[in-house]
Amino acid sequence: MNRQITLASRPAGYPKESDFNLVEVPVPAPEDGEVLVKTIYLSVDPYMRGRINASKSYAANVEIDEVMIGSVIAQIVASKHPNFQVGDVVNAGIGWQEYGVAAGDGLRKIDPTIAPISTGAGILGMPGLTAYFGLLEIGKLQERETVFVSGAAGAVGSVVGQIAKIKGCRVVGSAGTDEKVAYIVDELGFDDAFNYKEVTDYHEELQKLLPDGIDVYFDNVGGAITDVVFPNLRIKGRVVICGQISQYNLEKPETGPRFLWNMITKRARIEGFLVSEFADRHAGALVEMSEWLRQGKLKYHETIEEGGIESAPAAFISMLKGGNIGKQLVKIADID
Repeated sequence: MNRQITLASRPAGYPKESDFNLVEVPVPAPEDGEVLVKTIYLSVDPYMRGRINASKSYAANVEIDEVMIGSVIAQIVASKHPNFQVGDVVNAGIGWQEYGVAAGDGLRKIDPTIAPISTGAGILGMPGLTAYFGLLEIGKLQERETVFVSGAAGAVGSVVGQIAKIKGCRVVGSAGTDEKVAYIVDELGFDDAFNYKEVTDYHEELQKLLPDGIDVYFDNVGGAITDVVFPNLRIKGRVVICGQISQYNLEKPETGPRFLWNMITKRARIEGFLVSEFADRHAGALVEMSEWLRQGKLKYHETIEEGGIESAPAAFISMLKGGNIGKQLVKIADID
């Protein structure tokens, strides 16, 4: 049997474990051009919160009683595709389940000789690619600029800061615990950081840590921190909107200041993006990032929940509340 996590109800505010169901169905069989995979690691990510709302998003929402959407690192156990063999490790979008059938043409092979296979869902997967293209293509980062990253200890933000350091920039981050602040400064090499839960005046803190202003703001959080960035931008500053996790679980929208006049005086730019826009360039970016990883220029941390598929809802909720450092994964099975 194949165990799956399905959506039981649409959450109001933060999801609850009761918003999900654990069900059992027969293991499916692949048809021509498809493979059957066994999940090794399940990825839980902030974007999933928007996909379980009733309101429209950039992609189809998860319907009630449907399997939760998501990406996995999996091992092929049966193949009817000429390019994939039993035992291959792949990144597949089969959702929250122990087994799934996937079209071979939509899979990405994971090379276990480069790094642990779990990185295929983290620094060498969607979060790493999001950081790479968001900072370099949307943010148009130049050497020796100043960069501020919110959510800097997360799977995306932690990579953004390190790439900015590789490019010779000054980097400051915000995070939600002293442990996370120490991690991004002492382990990842950020120039400075602050605990946003302990700071009472974000504007004053940014002026202290980035007195000459901000060239690129990489926004994973939204809310009050983002509001105070705009008057602290430098001329021709860029704001990269990657995520708004502080807003995802609000039952009523926050009322914030009207800041867009700063975009006139700063002649600045705000742009959101999806990493899928750069799909034709993912392979090349992963080659470069793998080399940075090999050279020790990139580091990563994974928060792994070991409780199997039934622990996925709790891991998801914990991630939304900031319980992770780096990439949040759920281990489902051992590799054969």
